[in-house]
Amino acid sequence: MFEITVEDSFSSAHQLIGYEGPCENLHGHNWKVKVRIKGKKLGRTGMLMDFKKAKQLLKEVLSDLDHKNLNELKEFKKTNPTAENIAAVIFFRIKGRLGKGTGLDSVSVWESEATCATYSS
Repeated sequence: MFEITVEDSFSSAHQLIGYEGPCENLHGHNWKVKVRIKGKKLGRTGMLMDFKKAKQLLKEVLSDLDHKNLNELKEFKKTNPTAENIAAVIFFRIKGRLGKGTGLDSVSVWESEATCATYSS
């Protein structure tokens, strides 16, 4: 199995509904996102997926989240925009855009340098 990893970041605000503490108030993060793409076969160029294409795909997905209040997005109307749920939303947005023979292993989202949540297949 081959695997490649790309990273990017975005900034957004959110609040955790029903949370008892300061995070129930609207606040922001500079989120770091790491995506792991896997596959059994390499393409004719010897690559699983061009890093440039993988980074562009991630950037396009994150552009929908960047500088937004995540609570106002359709995915978070009934679900808290926790790091766990953000990772899952990014995972499924990317998974739907990958080509044949390439799978998505995981998406990790950091809301700080020391805290991270991961969603995997």
